[in-house]
Amino acid sequence: MRFSKSKKNIQWDKYMVYIIFVVVFVLFALILGNKGFLQPRNLVNILRQTAMISVMAVAGVFVMAAGQIDLTVGSITAMTAMLVSLVLQKFNSILLALIVGIGFGVVIGLINGLLVTKLKLPAFLATLGMMELVRGGAMWITDTAAVPIENKTFCNIFGIGEVAGIPVLVLWTILFYIVGILIFNKGTFGRHILATGGNENSAVYSGINTKKVKVIAFTMSGAFAAFAGIMYAARMQAGRYSYGDGDEMSVIAAVVLGGTAMSGGTGSVIGALFGSVLMGMMNNAVILANLSSAQQTMIKGGIIILAVALSNLSQGKKKN
Repeated sequence: MRFSKSKKNIQWDKYMVYIIFVVVFVLFALILGNKGFLQPRNLVNILRQTAMISVMAVAGVFVMAAGQIDLTVGSITAMTAMLVSLVLQKFNSILLALIVGIGFGVVIGLINGLLVTKLKLPAFLATLGMMELVRGGAMWITDTAAVPIENKTFCNIFGIGEVAGIPVLVLWTILFYIVGILIFNKGTFGRHILATGGNENSAVYSGINTKKVKVIAFTMSGAFAAFAGIMYAARMQAGRYSYGDGDEMSVIAAVVLGGTAMSGGTGSVIGALFGSVLMGMMNNAVILANLSSAQQTMIKGGIIILAVALSNLSQGKKKN
């Protein structure tokens, strides 16, 4: 009579972001506790400051899990903020501003998807070129001048308002993550995303329209980035071409830190949230520590390197 012993192998890479999050939080609490790091206002401020990155990271999981990359998200936020501000200034219509802003993001995302699927351009180069086009457009549309927003209702709903003491930016983030988790973990589209990124040929043989999946993922990314631009505009009560500068790297780092492989096939929406807040927590800590802007930039670069290293480590374990 044989008895088989089954060993449960814990996949530590899946929980890496949560482990790092707890360790970093405790470390900062000990080092910066006397500088206000643990103050409720500061912790809420971290969530508020990372809200835009967090929202973009939701769609970033879908794009990267499908084996793609989107570098246009930062420039889309800038252009959307400019367009929304101009519409509000001219027509003072919140609905029209939302339609124009999100519509712009959808169009750019759709173009990105078509460039990758129809013209078969590498996602990195296609979105890099589109990033420069959109960013240049944001600078050109008002000759780099800021566009103030005087509609207080718009600013309260999407930026500076609170509900029961909770900033609306945090509430919007929660809403986007609920939707993202439901689609990615419970919906058919989430399974198609993972299949496309894991093995596209097998996915095609299984009857999945991988081109359509990629186009939808890029379109989602554009739409979510546009909403982040609306949040930027409402929070700052103005549209500026500089919004979202460098956010594409922050989104990628947050998504990868959260457990999504850069090569595709795996992903975690809730992990991306922890990755985004982790980066925001680090940025907040270096400010409290009175580090220079140069040192802050260096630390941000180190975070991105850490994200890529963790992704490669995860992939290496799966191959073995």
